[in-house]
Amino acid sequence: MATSRNDEVAKALWYCARGQAEIRQESVGPPRAGEVRVRALYGGISRGTEALVLAGRVPQSEYERMRAPFMAGDFPFPVKYGYATVGRIEDGTEALHGRTVFTLHPHQTLFNIPASAAITLPANLPPQRAVLAANMETALNAVWDGAPAAADRIAIVGAGVVGSLVAYVCGQLPGAEVTLIDVNPARAELARAFGVSFATPETARADCDLVVHASGNAAGLRTALELAGEEATVLELSWYGDAQVAIPLGGAFHSRRLKLLSTQVGRIAPSHRPRWTHARRLAAALNLLSDARLDALLAPAVSFQDLPRRLPEILEPKNGVLCQPITYT
Repeated sequence: MATSRNDEVAKALWYCARGQAEIRQESVGPPRAGEVRVRALYGGISRGTEALVLAGRVPQSEYERMRAPFMAGDFPFPVKYGYATVGRIEDGTEALHGRTVFTLHPHQTLFNIPASAAITLPANLPPQRAVLAANMETALNAVWDGAPAAADRIAIVGAGVVGSLVAYVCGQLPGAEVTLIDVNPARAELARAFGVSFATPETARADCDLVVHASGNAAGLRTALELAGEEATVLELSWYGDAQVAIPLGGAFHSRRLKLLSTQVGRIAPSHRPRWTHARRLAAALNLLSDARLDALLAPAVSFQDLPRRLPEILEPKNGVLCQPITYT
């Protein structure tokens, strides 16, 4: 790797083959006009999406749509992938110098990005909690798509990070009856911390006005359809990669006139698209993270240098990890 006198050497995580990741070095030149240099402080792993990337399960039809901002390489491998980095600006636009920012950048120690891609953290938001911003942005967009209302009965099936954040946001609605549903009874503690109810699939209350499915498996989707009330909406938040998922659309699905609606963060929800930009939505997500109760979603941090060795364990579905923070210092 050749570097000039003004270049710096950065380290970046690459998914290089099925089940394998490695740290590679790359040269980072001085920031150009309109750019800032960011030195990473913390990162966050999006376990659902990055598990599919590591397993090589991104469908070929989605290679372009699944490209993350500032991603390098091409699917299936090798790819520099990720979208949750908190860092400090140390060069570039003078007005931002020294600011702590969130950016949708892969896991990397040092990088240059356009100044517009660096979103300054609110003063009351700890940098480590800010790694949840991309997840909160997804949850916020899903809430816009689902359009819950005050006093609604709302069920969220799947108490992963995004499902739990949807429950947290819906729990702020006046009079709403919000239940977080998961097969793991230990998630009851998380629901309690967020001020919402908890149930297992067998004990969950049906006849819901809105059901959000975020478990990532077909059994959870079946539960979501069973819990929906007459003419209610089931919002599908899970992404299955290349997996084929059986959906029970027989029985009473049609007679109950249920609506199965997809939601995806790549586009702003139609209800807000005419007025909102992606930057405004991301800034709103950061503001929603001011509540210290959200720290319950964070696992103990792992060192960036240890990621290649630890990733298979971190991304194992049954290990109970919610958001895995990365520390760069």
